[in-house]
Amino acid sequence: MAVAALKLPSLADIDALPPGMKGEIIEGVLYTMTRPRARHQSVDGAVVQSVGPPFHRGHGGPGGWWILPEPGIELPTSAEFSPDVAGWRRERLTVLPKDDAITTVPDWICEILSPSTRRYDLATKKPFYARIGVPHLWLVDLEARAINVLRLEQGRWVELGTFDANEAEARMEPFDAVAFDLRWWWEGLE
Repeated sequence: MAVAALKLPSLADIDALPPGMKGEIIEGVLYTMTRPRARHQSVDGAVVQSVGPPFHRGHGGPGGWWILPEPGIELPTSAEFSPDVAGWRRERLTVLPKDDAITTVPDWICEILSPSTRRYDLATKKPFYARIGVPHLWLVDLEARAINVLRLEQGRWVELGTFDANEAEARMEPFDAVAFDLRWWWEGLE
């Protein structure tokens, strides 16, 4: 008796998703979700606007990073995943690929925990990021208005601190060379 080969999901499966849906392929499994909504995108943008200038551009900070919103990343075990925001030290990723996906594990990832993605981000993506060796992870909780900062040590996440939305000078690894005013991240989201 012949056994049919198991078909792993591919980028074609992601491309075939209906409008308003996005997909990621993590360790051979296709996960689908709706596109992020306005509150999620607003805080996501605030993270990029805070971290980008001093670290991606070197304006008011040390530079030396690539900071990208929703980058397409491909690894041997995962055909496509896209964190909300990710960063790479430029000594590890010297140039950005022109048209190809990034194939280097990020040095930092930020996920926005919205009601529709919270379980997926915590139960699937957080352990996956540990398995692939992402050194730093921020989990931004929309409902709690807080940022949980984690560092990977010997394959396990160690909590470095939780920062409240009312903090005017938060220093959060790996970007602790600059203090962030977290108060404006949630402006208008009452």
